[in-house]
Amino acid sequence: MNDFLNWDILATYAGALTMVGALTQLTKNIPFIKKIPTQLLSYFLSLLVLFPATLFVSGLDLRSSVLIFFNAAIVSLAANGGFNAIKKVITEKEK
Repeated sequence: MNDFLNWDILATYAGALTMVGALTQLTKNIPFIKKIPTQLLSYFLSLLVLFPATLFVSGLDLRSSVLIFFNAAIVSLAANGGFNAIKKVITEKEK
């Protein structure tokens, strides 16, 4: 492997998860971004990683474009600790 990071890696679950986790941690305390809920931020970052990765690796068509929105949700939940996010929603609904 000659590249530390490339589009093929970013197009995988592990690559997207690692990048979104790192970008979320790096950007969540920037003053104008701090107002955005972290889970929403990571979802947008997931989209920003998955769209170009898919475009450059396999090309975008309607089918893959729609799937990116669902895959971004999975990556975002994993990057935020999916269990903690689900637990928070359940706890809030119980109140």
